[in-house]
Amino acid sequence: MDELHSFLQSSASEDLLPWQSHVAAVERFGISHAEVEHSALVLGLLPSRYQRNRNAITVVEQLKLFRSTVAVIGCGGLGGYVIEQLARLGVGKIVAIDPDVFEEHNLNRQLLSSPGAVGQSKVEAAAKRVREINPATTMVPEHKAYSSENGKELLAGANVVVDALDSIPVRLALSNTCAELGVPLIHGAIAGWYGQVTTQFPGDKTIEALYSRWVEGKGAEKRLGNPAFTPAVIASIETAEVCKVLLGVGHPLQSRKLSINLFDMSFEEVVFEHGVVD
Repeated sequence: MDELHSFLQSSASEDLLPWQSHVAAVERFGISHAEVEHSALVLGLLPSRYQRNRNAITVVEQLKLFRSTVAVIGCGGLGGYVIEQLARLGVGKIVAIDPDVFEEHNLNRQLLSSPGAVGQSKVEAAAKRVREINPATTMVPEHKAYSSENGKELLAGANVVVDALDSIPVRLALSNTCAELGVPLIHGAIAGWYGQVTTQFPGDKTIEALYSRWVEGKGAEKRLGNPAFTPAVIASIETAEVCKVLLGVGHPLQSRKLSINLFDMSFEEVVFEHGVVD
C-alpha cells in the first residue's frame, strides 16, 4: 500500500491524478480501477476526470460519493440518464434493477438504447456503458422485476434509491420498502412535456400523498408519450437530488414536489405538510 501511495503521489500533477497514471497504477500493482481511485482520494488526490467537479464538490466529498451505493429502479428513459450521470459524477457503486429488454419504441428517448441493442437486457447495456465511461464505478446489474418480496434484498446496502419506474403500484411498493429500510428515495415521473421530482426521507409519506387519488389504469405517460428531452431533464434533477442527499448539502426536495412543464417552460413547487398537499 505504501508503494502504491508513493507511486500515486509522485505521478500526480499538483493534486490531480491523470488518467494515464491511474491506468499505469492498475497495471503495475495488479489492482482494480476502483482501488486506485479510492487510494488517490484518500491521499487527497483528485482523479483528473473530476477536475470540473472541484469548484462544486471537494475532494473529501468526492471520496464520500465514491464510497456510496445508489440503487436505480428502472433503466429506461429516466434510469438510463440517471445511471450515466451517477457514473460520471463518481458514485462508487450503482445497482441497476430492471427486467426488460430494449424495444424499438425505446429508441426515441432511452439513452442506453440503439438499433443494435434491441432485444438486449437494459441492465446489461447499463453495465457496459458504465464500464466504458468510468471503470472505477462498480456496476451491479439485476435483471429482474422489483417487488415487495425481493425489495429488501435488492436494496441492501444502498445509501439512496432512485425511482425511475413507470408503474404506480411498483412505485408505491418501492416507497414502502425504502421506509422499512430507512433509505431516502428520489422520485421522478414523466409524461409528454411534463415531469415531477420529489425526495422522500424515512418517516415522510410524500409518495403516498402524491398518489393518494390514484385508481388502477394506464398512467399519464401511456396517454401522453415521452419525447427525448423530458427524461433527460427530470433525470438530471433526480441526480442532483441524489448528490445533495449523499453529501448532506443544499436543500433537497423534501416534503416538496417540483412540477416541470416544458411546454410552457414553467416550474411549480407543491409543498406537503404531514403527508398531505398544503
